[in-house]
Amino acid sequence: MNTTEQNPLDPTDAPSAHDLETARIDALVGEWLSLPVVAEKLGTSTSSVRNALGERRIVGMRRGERNVFGIPAAFLVPSHLSNPADVKQVRLTADGTEKIIILPALKGTVILLGDLGLSDEEIVSWLFSDDAMLGETPMAALRAGRKSAVRRAGQALG
Repeated sequence: MNTTEQNPLDPTDAPSAHDLETARIDALVGEWLSLPVVAEKLGTSTSSVRNALGERRIVGMRRGERNVFGIPAAFLVPSHLSNPADVKQVRLTADGTEKIIILPALKGTVILLGDLGLSDEEIVSWLFSDDAMLGETPMAALRAGRKSAVRRAGQALG
């Protein structure tokens, strides 16, 4: 065998457990946004998005071959859906678009899960995984206005 050939069964070529978990989370989340894209959608600066990450209003994770930091697109909602239990009338900005915001219910949920010891990757995974207690993903429940039910399900993890 030529020493430059790779053995197709070489265990060093196999994806790591972290790579497999990241791929699983990618499949759950679907659409990811980079920090500059999140800043653009929110109409703010990248440093403001970094502040939101530091304040735990939002979470993300490094992913992909280039290890780029991404934030799930589902964390952003049109402002009239800031409280899904009390939908407001759509208000357009001067340029004819609706203001986009970070889903407000996300902050307390992220803080709760972090206090339980979950990493940001584990938080993202839990938010986008089906939960038997909720009958849907916690993210879908948050976007539907079921913040209290999501937090009860989160507390059950501890």
